[in-house]
Amino acid sequence: MAEIKNYTLNFGPQHPAAHGVLRLVLELDGEVVQRADPHIGLLHRATEKLAEHKTFLQTLPYMDRLDYVSMMCNEHAYCLSVEKLLGIEVPIRAQYIRVMFSEITRILNHLMWLGSHGNDCGSSTILMYTFREREDLFDMYEAVSGARMHAAYFRPGGVYRDLPDSMPQFESKLRSSGSVDKINQARRGSLLDFIEDFTNRFPKCVDEYETLLTENRIWKQRTVGIGVLSPERAINLGMTGPMLRGSGIAWDLRKTQPYEVYDRMDFDIPVGVTGDTYDRYLVRMKEMRESNRIIKQCVDWLRANPGPVITDNRKVAPPPRANMKSGMEDLIHHFKLFTEGFHVPEGEAYAAVEHPKGEFGIYLISDGANKPYRMKIRPPGFVHLAALDELATGHMLADAVAVIGTLDIVFGEIDR
Repeated sequence: MAEIKNYTLNFGPQHPAAHGVLRLVLELDGEVVQRADPHIGLLHRATEKLAEHKTFLQTLPYMDRLDYVSMMCNEHAYCLSVEKLLGIEVPIRAQYIRVMFSEITRILNHLMWLGSHGNDCGSSTILMYTFREREDLFDMYEAVSGARMHAAYFRPGGVYRDLPDSMPQFESKLRSSGSVDKINQARRGSLLDFIEDFTNRFPKCVDEYETLLTENRIWKQRTVGIGVLSPERAINLGMTGPMLRGSGIAWDLRKTQPYEVYDRMDFDIPVGVTGDTYDRYLVRMKEMRESNRIIKQCVDWLRANPGPVITDNRKVAPPPRANMKSGMEDLIHHFKLFTEGFHVPEGEAYAAVEHPKGEFGIYLISDGANKPYRMKIRPPGFVHLAALDELATGHMLADAVAVIGTLDIVFGEIDR
């Protein structure tokens, strides 16, 4: 009788559960994973090298394309790093707007993660539910930046512009006028009104997701006890974000190393107990509720406190367009800024944010020119992918899908 041998299987790079272009070489004993070897580099776009040939401002839109479901959080780390080198102050209103949109981005990311993770494990319903709320969040992006995904809204020194006083109205030839009016009810006021309406509705939406999954026995069979990570191993493997907090370690840069106005915010850090895929699911669900709390606090403060949203240093930020019509100096500042860019003093700086996936950091070295001398990106996904072999070994082939899902991998930041 023929001997059964281990065999090797290519999981990806075109597999829908590979979340991009991950080529995972699996060594299987029957259906049990003996070894999982991630092969990366199929998406490589050389973002760090491109930055050396672009001005500091031209590099900013590349940040959106790193983790392309957490756009403004990537921009945030970059802006903080540039501001550290420049030594400039960001207006307080801009800081509140940044924190608000960082938390909107966190919800946006977690909804994408929840929908795709649920779908990978067999629940297509959750994908429809989460994308329903993502549409509203994309409308918020569009209202401030004109783009639904790659916003380039955060700028060194603040944000591109203040929050608009009106929301674009929804139009459809396929819906009845009654249903269109219902959708537009929340859009009759300012962007802040629209965001406030969303924060009032969103906890009920999270309740719906939990009704679908949290006590669902199939979901628990797919996630409980899968990819267990002890607190010690999580630290040793360099885990951050929900991957670390799922193992019971309350480490969150928003609390431990506060930046912007996070020290003024009232929110909790959710942590897990057993460090399995199910715990990390619960942590991210609670994080969405906490982000909603932070957004509410920002909305209340922004309503009461008007003010500038970008630095008045004309070497770094463009002058108001109205001033350029009459002021020669303003026109020169604008021209110089968008042709030559601003010069950054010599030095090096590292700035990190609590990105939805973990610690996202930008390390910049400047030689005094208008372009970064070197840029190094510290993405959370790249570090988490290194743990895939350890998390998947000993589990079934189908569980490898759940492990990839719980890592919340997006390849833009891994193959940067």
